[in-house]
Amino acid sequence: MTTPDPGPNGGAAGRAGGGAGSRPGSARRGRYHHGDLRAALIDTTVELLGERGVQAFSMAEASRRLGVAVAAPYRHFADRGALLAAVAVRAARLLGERMEREAGPGPAPQRLAAAARAYVRFAADQRALFQALVGAGLDKSRYPEVEEAARASIQAFVSPAAALLPGDAPAAARLASAVAATAHGHAVLLLDGAFGHGEQAAGDAAGQAAAAALALADGRARLTTPAP
Repeated sequence: MTTPDPGPNGGAAGRAGGGAGSRPGSARRGRYHHGDLRAALIDTTVELLGERGVQAFSMAEASRRLGVAVAAPYRHFADRGALLAAVAVRAARLLGERMEREAGPGPAPQRLAAAARAYVRFAADQRALFQALVGAGLDKSRYPEVEEAARASIQAFVSPAAALLPGDAPAAARLASAVAATAHGHAVLLLDGAFGHGEQAAGDAAGQAAAAALALADGRARLTTPAP
């Protein structure tokens, strides 16, 4: 039988106030359920990243926020990087789902534009998750699960690019990479305040990313391999 995660004093976690309606994202002292600490840590990490950014995040602060012993998270995550990787996996899955949903079926150029737009909108709407995915400095070779989770978002660029350039895989890869880089650049500029702030800024950045994706699709013949 798995023992409960240690609470503030190293014993079993308290259950007061932990009924079926409680939410991991708002977990407080003694409020997580048996077996729920891993999910609660991920939720709390997202909260802390949103408040303080990646560089200021610590596992000790996540423990304090949840009201558990500082050693408790190590039952689920080997270190800070492993916890951030788990958040990055969640981010990658949500991003992929959004891009797949919004890029949907349709003409390949429009799918590329929709994928770019969805990428930027995700960065705007889920800033903490986006920063965990792209700004945590994770060594992807240590956490292959992050790359695996990101496949859907990558495919949202690759699939329409391949449809535009059938039979030419290298050219399709260059187009997909160019559109992905454009979307990422617009997302970073948005978060840096280059487009201003608020919903209008997010819409402008997403719209410009989509327009740039269409321009790249139209000019795909000019995307050549780098000079040796």
